[in-house]
Amino acid sequence: MESYKIAYLNSNNGHSVLAFGKGEAIRIDSNTVNHTSGLVELEQFIQQNKNSYLFGYLSYDLKNEIHHLDSNNNNSVEFPLIYFWKPQYVVEMKNENFSFVQGEKCQESFDFVQNFLEEEIDQNFHPYNFNFKPTITKKKYIEKVNSLKNHIQLGDCYEVNFCQEFIDDNIDLDFTLDAYFKLNSITKAPFSTFFQHDELTVIGGSPERFIKKQNLKLSSEPIKGTKKRGQTEEEDNQLINELKNDPKERSENVMIVDLVRNDLSIIASKNSVKVDELCEIYSYETVHQMISKISCEIEPSVSFTDIIRATFPMGSMTGAPKKRVMELIEEHESFTRGLYSGTIGYIKPNGDFDFNVVIRTLLYNKKNKKLSCSVGSAITILSDPEKEYEECFVKVKRILDGMNE
Repeated sequence: MESYKIAYLNSNNGHSVLAFGKGEAIRIDSNTVNHTSGLVELEQFIQQNKNSYLFGYLSYDLKNEIHHLDSNNNNSVEFPLIYFWKPQYVVEMKNENFSFVQGEKCQESFDFVQNFLEEEIDQNFHPYNFNFKPTITKKKYIEKVNSLKNHIQLGDCYEVNFCQEFIDDNIDLDFTLDAYFKLNSITKAPFSTFFQHDELTVIGGSPERFIKKQNLKLSSEPIKGTKKRGQTEEEDNQLINELKNDPKERSENVMIVDLVRNDLSIIASKNSVKVDELCEIYSYETVHQMISKISCEIEPSVSFTDIIRATFPMGSMTGAPKKRVMELIEEHESFTRGLYSGTIGYIKPNGDFDFNVVIRTLLYNKKNKKLSCSVGSAITILSDPEKEYEECFVKVKRILDGMNE
């Protein structure tokens, strides 16, 4: 099974899509730091395969091409800048039923799906003795947050998504599919992802949608605002109310809504950008999240890469104003984000697509034996550095503890 390329996008509501097998792919590696034509090459690949399902991802550092920036921090797991693939087989799954929508059902492909589903049902997970170490000390983290707050005080920016990386740098992870299903049993996230190709594996439990296209409607669902889950229903409800009424969390969310509205307006039909939901609370297995939903209409001539140029990287993982905060992120963070805070998803033959935000995700490079898990929070003028540090651990602790049980 591991010799196949595999992509599995799981909404955890009974609907999922599985892609596997051989197939043409485009891979643009991130060591080409000054690459300026990645999106042009990607658009050509999409046009050459426009009647097919395509699965792929864009790394955060595609920002360098779109916004004329650069990245010089340490790149631990070395995922490509762009990877897209036309799978030999694509299977849509709805509860107990599945149907082949790309590639013919044969004994080999049918057996693969059956084996995959058996892995999903099997709850006898391996324990993982991950030994993650932060790449930045708590003292240094607090210094960096205070420096960012100073930039906010001076009017340089309003909000910055500041992240840190945790690394296990010598690990042979032989049970990647088992690890994915174990992570998914912990998070049950609506944009859960398993993606394996070449030497690289993504094991993701993302709760966040970056962007979706259905017919001529685009929608984005940024998350800003996090609270842990309570031990009892009463505590849970109290935490929900605290999150709902927290002025810092609401202001963070509203700032990103404004940024997303501005991004969408670049490619939207006139007067079509609207906020469908503002600061609603959604509860997941490990956390409560504050989510807003913004949408617009586009003209038929607007391409996938036109949309990416206007909206990427997503506002929830950058801040406002976007270009300035990306410069500050590069100055203050200790690592190159790579695929973390990028996006994974798929494009349908009719041009519709759906892409997540790569958070709550493990990234593994089998070649250099490095496993990365990164996490961040939004820094505003109201941020308490100690609490921001704690929020990072709220987001990852239950995941990492659960994987090691």
